[in-house]
Amino acid sequence: MQTSWPRPAYAWYATLVLMFAYTLSYVDRQILSMLVGPIKADLGVSDTQIGLLQGLAFAVFYTLIGIPMGRLADRGDRRRIIAWGVFVWSLATAASGLARSFTQLFAARVAVGVGEAALGPAAYSLIADQFPPERRGRALGVYSMGVYLGIGLAAMIGGAVVGRLAGQPPFPVPLIGELESWHVAFLIVGLPGLLLALWVRTLREPVRQGIEPAQDAVAPLAEVLAFIRQNLRLFGMHFAGFSMLTLAFNAVAFWMPPYLQRVHGLTPGNFGVPLGLILAIGGAAGIVSGGVFADWLRKRGTVDAELWPGIVSALLVWPLGIATCQAASGSNSLALFAGFMFFSSFAFAAAAAALQAAAPNRMRGQVSAVYLFFVNLAGIGLGSFLTGFVNDYVYADELRVGDSMSWIVGIAAPLAATFLWAARRPYCVRLATLA
Repeated sequence: MQTSWPRPAYAWYATLVLMFAYTLSYVDRQILSMLVGPIKADLGVSDTQIGLLQGLAFAVFYTLIGIPMGRLADRGDRRRIIAWGVFVWSLATAASGLARSFTQLFAARVAVGVGEAALGPAAYSLIADQFPPERRGRALGVYSMGVYLGIGLAAMIGGAVVGRLAGQPPFPVPLIGELESWHVAFLIVGLPGLLLALWVRTLREPVRQGIEPAQDAVAPLAEVLAFIRQNLRLFGMHFAGFSMLTLAFNAVAFWMPPYLQRVHGLTPGNFGVPLGLILAIGGAAGIVSGGVFADWLRKRGTVDAELWPGIVSALLVWPLGIATCQAASGSNSLALFAGFMFFSSFAFAAAAAALQAAAPNRMRGQVSAVYLFFVNLAGIGLGSFLTGFVNDYVYADELRVGDSMSWIVGIAAPLAATFLWAARRPYCVRLATLA
């Protein structure tokens, strides 16, 4: 059995490169939240359609393609898989900057989801083969910082572009036609990814750890699904709990810019930088802290260490999320949102580490893909969509978006805490069988 590990310096270098890829994926994914106003004005779409562009257009194909991508991650060159994914989603984001209708923008968002599906399972598996178990929590925390750095950069870039170009006439571009400010924003964030794809390709593929010579390098999908069924109490509660946390996060994070504009009268130029800094710093600090917290608990002998950050997260996201959406002023809302961001991100490095601990190496990529299927379909697919839907069909008032966000958080967060608490016992039983 392979027991040697890569040099720590190189393992951290590879993790940082993957973090940059994750950052860019979230810039490309989240930039839409800063462009809601211009897109609605230009294309004449509703909040529900905006939710579809951010949610189901992206998430359905992202989740469906994720499972075969997980299988590829368990058997193929993970660097190459990630590099091609970066290339595809970056090209699709740039194509969003050429869209002239809701249908064209929807199709481009689908392609972004297809490309980004290549990253998660391969990156989780690759990082797990770079670090021993007692250091994976913080390594996955550093990688997962990319979510929040990306969202923060999207807010700052989107705010700068929209603020600078607001009120300007469309830009004529030869062979393309006239581009609005939101078209320009998509092009700015999409094109640099083509260079990042080349950088990812230079990484070294690590040796897969913990595989017996007599075993196949990759488990058949039927075996993976059978393994999940055999441990359904564990994986069912794990997937459901972190799905609810993701749903609450997306319901607030995506709609925060429209909420600040509509309810508190701020402009993207006013709030883009402070919102971006809160997203980047608060989220990154939270996810790394959660990973370190899980590693600390594990060193102290806490068997279910990787589940406790999720439970803590759910209990604190609940009041902070509602308070953020009901604040009396934009400045108060942003201050509360900083706490929400820290604790909503606190759970997710440990969530990934729990899967790597519970799943055999030869099926880690596929188990991670199934996890991402549920988390992203429920969280990304429904979080932003449900907020837009409630706003259109329950309140029928753009100014009630804060109430719509509050309802989603108020239901999802306590469900997350309940599910993750129920996952503790089967998780401990599963780890005991590996001891």
